Formats: sequence, structure tokens, C-alpha cells
Amino acid sequence: MSFQAYLDAVEDKTGHTPRELIKLAEERGFDATTKATPILEWLKEDYGLGRGYGMAIVHVITKGPQISSKHVGTSGTHSDASDTLWLDGKATNPASAG
Repeated sequence: MSFQAYLDAVEDKTGHTPRELIKLAEERGFDATTKATPILEWLKEDYGLGRGYGMAIVHVITKGPQISSKHVGTSGTHSDASDTLWLDGKATNPASAG
């Protein structure tokens, strides 16, 4: 599953785009300095997210939308189309238009 696919699945599970979850996290005081555990606990308690999906959100909260280009353009399971994640919802992602 690509990183972007994880974020799209989180949107399906929570009803919130990644950008909305980042905003909600900021309202709780979570930012780039926050360790993963409190964020994961919040996501599990409020949205029922497991660790895998939660860690995708932890990444965008603490590190932003940039990811390693290691899997970009590869044919593997974790292949992403870009090294920048789309945070504004899968319905508006230009990479999935077509």
C-alpha cells in the first residue's frame, strides 16, 4: 500500500481529510515536537485508527507532506506517484483524476 493510499484510507475511516486531521491535532497542541504515542492514542480513541494508519497521520503532523523518494515511481507495493503527499482529500487529488 502506498503512503498516499494510507492517507486515503484514513479519510474513509475518519471522514476527515489529512489536512483536517492536522488542524484538529494542532488544536490539541500536537506539532512537529510531539512524540508518536500521544497522537496515536488520540487517533485510536477518537477515530478507532490502528497503528499503521495512525503512523501515516503522525508523519504528516510531525514531518509535513514530504516523503522519501525511495519508492516514487517504482513498481513495488509501496510505490507513490510523488514525494509530496496530497493532504486535501482524495476526491480533489489531481494525481487520481482521469
